[in-house]
Amino acid sequence: MHSFLRTALSFSSHVQEYAIIGFVKQAEEQAGRQHTVMTQERNRSASVQATLMHISDLHASRYFQHHIAEQLAQQAHALQPDLLVISGDFVQRADFPEQWHAITAYLKTLPQPQLVVPGNHDVPLFQMFDRLMAPLKLYRRYISDNLNPTFRLPGLLVVGGCTAHGLTISGGYLSAEQLATMEQTFQQAPPGTCKVAVMHHQVIEPPGAHGDIRIANDRNVVRMFERCSVDLMLCGHVHVPHVGNTRGLFPDIRRGTIVCQSGTSTSSRLRGGRSPNSFQLIQIHLHAIEIMTYGYRTTTARFEPVQEYILPRVETPIDPVADLYDQPGQSVNMQ
Repeated sequence: MHSFLRTALSFSSHVQEYAIIGFVKQAEEQAGRQHTVMTQERNRSASVQATLMHISDLHASRYFQHHIAEQLAQQAHALQPDLLVISGDFVQRADFPEQWHAITAYLKTLPQPQLVVPGNHDVPLFQMFDRLMAPLKLYRRYISDNLNPTFRLPGLLVVGGCTAHGLTISGGYLSAEQLATMEQTFQQAPPGTCKVAVMHHQVIEPPGAHGDIRIANDRNVVRMFERCSVDLMLCGHVHVPHVGNTRGLFPDIRRGTIVCQSGTSTSSRLRGGRSPNSFQLIQIHLHAIEIMTYGYRTTTARFEPVQEYILPRVETPIDPVADLYDQPGQSVNMQ
């Protein structure tokens, strides 16, 4: 009996010992994975040249969702972007001064610096004289008098263009003067600069959007991007978040430009009720552009990451994922 107890106790102690060893190994493996992830995140942050936050289609009006707008402002300050880009449609109806007053007050709650361009809703609909003769009078008064804003950091150039005009209802186009101004500005950038264009209207039709809603002179705009080696275009308009590329859009477009389209960030007028309120966080790396789309979730009352894109900058044929993570003398496990 005593011998049996001693054997049982010895077996039990061995089981406990193996369990402890297994637990320690599991903890070490987990700690190793956490260390790898932390190392990746540090390397990822170290390679970021600039961070842009892109919002669009705020539509101050009865459709403006104040609780979502407040959360957007909170997260914008927490993310601390180098530049906040707002790609048009600040109001729902430009005819009503109270909407301009509301949006200018809201813009003050968002981080600076900001680069802004007008949208078609920022042009009066009912005041026909102003619509035809001075379509952007109120936008210039309340938002910005600069229709070709620029923002520069070492290695980065952001240029805005105005596609909103009084002769269109929903569509838009870049005038010959706008095209020339943007092209001249892009061509003056030093070699290796990441070039970003900002407009309200899009040059490609995203999934979930219907009808002929692209910018009227899309071929001229895309060719200008191609000549200037523009890396990225930011736009809005159709309330559908989307990431695409102009490559292959026309036969002579070989290099291509990444197109990053934000849905409406604060309006209740969601496209078909399918696309949530959204914004994008864009991180510019030496050889890649990383785009994270955030969508608003009612369950958490926050904008949450929903889709990530890591896209190469065409002029440098280096693996974009390696560029984000690998550093000299370090081995990174991507599993």
